[in-house]
Amino acid sequence: MKIAIFGAGAIGGFLGVRLLQAGADVTFIARGAHLAAMREKGVTLRSGGESVTVRPLCTDDPATAGPQDYVIITLKAHSLPSAAAQMVPLLGPQTAIVTGINGVPYWYFHGLEGPYRDRPVESVDPGGKLWETLHPSRAIGAVLYPAAEVVEPGVIEHTYGDRITLGEPDGSKIPRVEALSKLLIRAGLKAPVRPRIRDELWVKLWGNLAFNPLSALTGATLDTLATRGDLRAVARSMMVEAQAVAEALGVRFPIDVDKRIQGAAEVGAHKTSMLQDLERGRPMEIDALLGAVVELGQLVGKPMPACELVLTLVRERARQAGCYPAASP
Repeated sequence: MKIAIFGAGAIGGFLGVRLLQAGADVTFIARGAHLAAMREKGVTLRSGGESVTVRPLCTDDPATAGPQDYVIITLKAHSLPSAAAQMVPLLGPQTAIVTGINGVPYWYFHGLEGPYRDRPVESVDPGGKLWETLHPSRAIGAVLYPAAEVVEPGVIEHTYGDRITLGEPDGSKIPRVEALSKLLIRAGLKAPVRPRIRDELWVKLWGNLAFNPLSALTGATLDTLATRGDLRAVARSMMVEAQAVAEALGVRFPIDVDKRIQGAAEVGAHKTSMLQDLERGRPMEIDALLGAVVELGQLVGKPMPACELVLTLVRERARQAGCYPAASP
């Protein structure tokens, strides 16, 4: 089975090593110092007190890898529109695209019954270019729970988590998603296939849409945001607004909002990915995590005053740090 990891950084590299160990033919697509180190010394994964080094094909030119069975995308969401054209050489007639990306995916309305069926989400797919280039018929939804970090170029440290939930946008259990699930299980991961992948996507997004931007605005870690009364109240208001939007689109939440907040609190003094990106001067996933949710709220006619306020503030905070495009005049 041929698999390309497009964006083989921390999470992508972790998955790539595990899949290679399970017998897959894996290509790591990356760039910069990390790519140079992987080419020179291989890819080292530290996990569970053990360390392993593998030597897969590592490249910044997808054309050298050719068509794949699966392309697993582990880029940050804002990087996908500009990278999509580079993926075309990886796509054969049957290639599946696994979107291991935070936030609302570009294929969200693909095959979804209702008035918005097959509608692009402008916040994550401006002009529908992703829909056109990486057609949603190829997409397999994925919700990734592992946490990992590139501790130095070519070296990845896996800190926790071993579950990757998969699901076809239309809820079917067809051979391609079941084969990938079996391979991931052989690689030592939990990889259930869910008929309602959007439900699980929203449970993860539910916390991210509130805690990520609030952490960027305040500098607070997850435990503070989830337990200090005033900050918790803001996060909860955002999550309640988002829940109304999701439910209007047919999502069923398996837990209530307070249990989801408690789960975030239990993670402890963790800096969210958005706060880390702000501190490091990197582009921030604002639109996939919150902008798209506000867009969906406008679509279904649900008021989102808290989400809209925080979205405006975090966009401006990111602009001032050079981590978000400048506002239109």
